[in-house]
Amino acid sequence: MSSGNTANTGETGERDGGTLGTGGHTEAAGAAPGTEEALPRVRDLRRAARPTAESTAELRYAAGDLLVVSGLPGSGKSTLIRRTVTALDGRGEPVRCVDSQDSRARLERRLPVRLPYGAYRPLARLVHYARLWRALRSGASLVVHDCGQRDWVRRGLAREARRRGTALHVLLLAVTPETALAGQRARGRAVPRAAFERHRRAMERLVTAAASGRPPAGAASVVLLDRPAAAALRTVAFPRRAGAGAPAPHPSPSSSVPAQATARPTPAPPTT
Repeated sequence: MSSGNTANTGETGERDGGTLGTGGHTEAAGAAPGTEEALPRVRDLRRAARPTAESTAELRYAAGDLLVVSGLPGSGKSTLIRRTVTALDGRGEPVRCVDSQDSRARLERRLPVRLPYGAYRPLARLVHYARLWRALRSGASLVVHDCGQRDWVRRGLAREARRRGTALHVLLLAVTPETALAGQRARGRAVPRAAFERHRRAMERLVTAAASGRPPAGAASVVLLDRPAAAALRTVAFPRRAGAGAPAPHPSPSSSVPAQATARPTPAPPTT
């Protein structure tokens, strides 16, 4: 899989209609009635797919929605979540972020240093899914770290979103295997080769389908980012739904990008 996949996404990288505006923020498809104009269900914001397009600085989802951030191990999912997700949603409630690496880190601090991860991997997964279940039952706006390999997790999240009357969205961090492996080396934690290959095949299927206009099953929208597009992203926010009390403040055009209703790109910051 390569972040250079261009597929047949058109000059704006959009599917199923919609237009690209001019303000640096993008709202995901399937926005609630009365919000900004809905964008396509598939948003390909990779610079390789849109070489002449400006960067998106903010993605917006409705308060209470679920967002799954998927990518290869080492692709930068945890870093992206920590850097961009707002602390509060439009209702003034905390946005919950459930990262499997947090569960692993908590166990590592309590277990013998020399104990290999493989010995307690099942326990780490159990702790992760228990945290995810508690977050789901809270009704909070939720961001979930995901490797992309387990379809049943996304299907379960989609069912829960329907039960809550909200929506599931997916953000695919599409980087090359070489970039992801370099990320693993940088963090000092590597995934076994066989496991990494399973992740690679799963992500390749997800990215190929999304680039062809097919979101993951049960997802209201999917956004594709490569490393340059991810570096330009500044905020992932969950504003208040239309009709749910006073409207949330509308971010300035130069600093925000909704993921669920309209798109207004901003110039990418210089890289260092």
